[in-house]
Amino acid sequence: MNKQEESATTGYIEDFPDNKGKTTLLLTTSSGVGSLAQILDIFKEHSVNLQYIESRPSKEYHDHYDFLINTDNQTGNLSSCIKKLQDVLIRVKIFSRKHMNFKGEVPWFPSKINDLDMFANQILSYGSELDADHPGFTDEVYRARRKEFADIAFNYKHGQPIPRIKYTKEEIETWTNVFDKLTTLYPTHACKEFNYIFPLLKENCGYNRDNIPQLQDVSNFLQDCTGFTLRPVAGLLSSRDFLAGLAFRVFHSTQYIRHCKVPLYTPEPDVCHELLGHAPLFCNPEFAQFSQEIGLASLGASDEYIEKLATCYWFTVEFGLCKEGHDIKAYGAGLLSSYGELQYCLTDEPAKKPFDPEVTGLQTYPIVKYQPLYFVAESFADAKIRLRHFAKKVPRPFAVKYNPYTKTVEVIDTKTTIKQLVSSLKEDFDVIEDAIEKMSF
Repeated sequence: MNKQEESATTGYIEDFPDNKGKTTLLLTTSSGVGSLAQILDIFKEHSVNLQYIESRPSKEYHDHYDFLINTDNQTGNLSSCIKKLQDVLIRVKIFSRKHMNFKGEVPWFPSKINDLDMFANQILSYGSELDADHPGFTDEVYRARRKEFADIAFNYKHGQPIPRIKYTKEEIETWTNVFDKLTTLYPTHACKEFNYIFPLLKENCGYNRDNIPQLQDVSNFLQDCTGFTLRPVAGLLSSRDFLAGLAFRVFHSTQYIRHCKVPLYTPEPDVCHELLGHAPLFCNPEFAQFSQEIGLASLGASDEYIEKLATCYWFTVEFGLCKEGHDIKAYGAGLLSSYGELQYCLTDEPAKKPFDPEVTGLQTYPIVKYQPLYFVAESFADAKIRLRHFAKKVPRPFAVKYNPYTKTVEVIDTKTTIKQLVSSLKEDFDVIEDAIEKMSF
C-alpha cells in the first residue's frame, strides 16, 4: 500500500449542494412476493423519481420489510403518491424539509436539541452499503456487522442511552493495531492540548490498546468537560445537517470499525477516527467553542455558505494544523487518526498557509489521498475569533445564540429578543463587577 492509500476519508461532509427537493420516506410492507414492485408502480403512477432505495427486515413488524427511500419532490405528485402508499402499506413515515420565513425564505434548521431526531436518518448513504473498492465489500460477515451498527443508530433518539457494543476479538485486534501505531506519534506530532487530554481519556473512559471505548462513556466525559455529546449515526449526513448538530454541541459518531484486512486505512469514518481523532479535543473549551461556532454559523445559511463552512470544517476540525511556539503540530481528526498522514503533514512536502476563513472556505481539496495543502491556525482562540468574524457575513436576516440551559437556539431578530439578550449580558457584567470588587480585599 502506498502512503496515499493510507489517508482516511473523514467526517460527514459531502461536497455537493443540499437538495431542497428531497424527501425521505420509510415504508413498511409485507414480505410477500411483489411488495417492492407494488411500491415502485405507485411511484411510477405519480411520476415521482427515486434517488435512493434500500431494504431491510423490519424490527418493529415481524415478517415485514422496511424500505428507506429518497424521493425527488420536484417532479411528479408526491403528495398524492404518499396518500396512495398510506392506503396500501403498513407504515409510511415522512422525513421532510420545512422552511421558515424571515423576510424571505430561509432553509429550515433545528431550534432545540431533540429536533436533531428530525434529520438524523436523512442520510446520504446507509452505513452497511459499501462501494466495490471497499476492503470489506466481499466480506459478508463484515457487511452484516456493519448493518447491526447502522440499525442501532437508525433507531436512536435523543435522550436515550447509546447502546453498548460487545466488540469481537477481531475488531479489538484492529483497534489495537491502530492504537499502537498512533500512540507512538502523538507525543511528537499532536498538539499539546491533545496530549494533555489523552491520558485523561485513558483514566476515565477505558482508552487502552485492548479495549474499544463505548460511545456513551466518552460522551458522558465530554459533557462534563465542555457540554459536547456524541450521537450514533447510521451513515453519511449532508453538510447542512452535520454542521447543525455542532451548533448544539452534538457530534454525530459512528460505532463500527474499519475492516481488519487493511487496519491503517478506512474509506469512511469509523470508531478509530471518532474516538482517537475527534473525541479528545472536544474536551478542550476553546476547540469545543470553535466547533460550535461553525455549527451556529450554518443555521439558516444559504447553500453557498454551507459549502464554505463545510470546507472550513474540513481544513480545521478534520485536517487542521496549529502553531506551538516555533513548531507546527496536528490537531485535525483526519490527521490524528491516520498513521501515514500524521507523519506526512509535518514534513516540508505539503504546502501550508495561515488559516483565514475567507481563503480557506474557497479552497478545493482531495478526499481519497493526502492533502497537498494544510491551513495553520495561530491558536484555537484565534481560529474562533476569525470564524466568528466570517460568520457575520453569512447572509441571513437574524442572529442566533445557543442557550445551554434549555439546549435551544434562540433567534435574535426583534427588538424584544435584543432587549432580552442585553438584560442577560447586564447580569453577567454584574457578576464580573462583583468578582472584581471581592478580589480587591
